[in-house]
Amino acid sequence: MNERSKGTILVVEDDPRQIRLYAQVLERYRLVCVSTGSAAVAALAERVPDLILLDHVLAQGELGLAFLPQLKKVAAHVPIIVVSGTLDIAGQLAALQGPLSADYVIEKPVDIFKLEQTVETALNECGLGEAVRTLRSLEQAELVEDSDRERLFTERLARQHELLKRLRGAATHANVSELAGEFGVDRKTIRRDLRDLVQRGQLPAAVLPQSPDDV
Repeated sequence: MNERSKGTILVVEDDPRQIRLYAQVLERYRLVCVSTGSAAVAALAERVPDLILLDHVLAQGELGLAFLPQLKKVAAHVPIIVVSGTLDIAGQLAALQGPLSADYVIEKPVDIFKLEQTVETALNECGLGEAVRTLRSLEQAELVEDSDRERLFTERLARQHELLKRLRGAATHANVSELAGEFGVDRKTIRRDLRDLVQRGQLPAAVLPQSPDDV
C-alpha cells in the first residue's frame, strides 16, 4: 500500500495523553477527535468515518456506552472499538452484546500492537464486510439463484467493500478500466459503485472520474 491515508477514524476521547498516543500509533489514518458522545453524534452528521474509537468515561460526565446505540443507529456499517480502563468484565460483555453493540473492547493502558491489529481487522472484516457475509449466508440457506435480484445486490455490496478497502484515502481518481477488468464488470458498473461509496461518505470525491471517458 502507498503512503496515502488508510481511512478516517472518529476518536471519542477526552484525555489528551490518549489522543497523542493514537496520533503516534495510528499516524497513517486521518483522526477526527471529539471529547463527548454528544459531539460524536454531531460529527457523524457532518461526515461518516471508517471507524470509531470510543472511550467510556468522557468529558461533561458523559459515558461512551450510553451513546453506543445512537452511534450504531446513525452509522450501523461503521465498526466501533470501545477503549476503556474503567469497565469491568460485565461492562465489557454488555458493550459487545446485542444488535447495537461494539465490535471490540480494548482495555487501558492500551497495548500498541493490539490496537494496530484490531483497527486493521475491524476496518477490513467488520461493518460492511460482516454485512456481506451475513447476506451470503442467508442466500445459501434460502437457495437463492445466481440470477435473483438478492444475489445481485449482495455481489454489488461485496464489490463495493473490496473497492472501499483498496481506495480509502485515495487522492486521485480511480482507474475505472482496470477495476472493471479485475472485477469482471463493465466500466459503468464501477462508476456507479464509486458514486455510491462517495455519496455514503465512505470514499473521497477524488476517486470519481471527471467524465465517463476518463479511465
